[in-house]
Amino acid sequence: MSRSERSPLLLAGLLATAGIAHFATPRPFDATIPSGLPGTPRTWTYVSGAAELALAAGLTLTRTRKAAALATAAFFVGVFPANVKMAADWRHRPAPQKAAAFGRLPLQLPLVLWARGVARNARGRS
Repeated sequence: MSRSERSPLLLAGLLATAGIAHFATPRPFDATIPSGLPGTPRTWTYVSGAAELALAAGLTLTRTRKAAALATAAFFVGVFPANVKMAADWRHRPAPQKAAAFGRLPLQLPLVLWARGVARNARGRS
């Protein structure tokens, strides 16, 4: 399996793992939901987990890969406010936790670029 074939599957694995975590241990995710959103934080936790699972499934299929990869890039942009909220909320925690929260912020860009790269490599294969 080539690197370009492996990349969408690795991204799908990352999304599937995160999606499962949203259902298995929702409380930490609930705390990252910005307060301005309608509904309960738990609803948003489950919706985002379901979205991650759907995106992961879409990335595994050649015919849906490009659309799923573009949607994944948009998803990563869309969840950025939750990461900002987490960093703000954790700014007074011990250094390792604070570092993890703030470290997530710049990681969003490579994730967006990874998803866009998967979409670009999927061209002509649908």
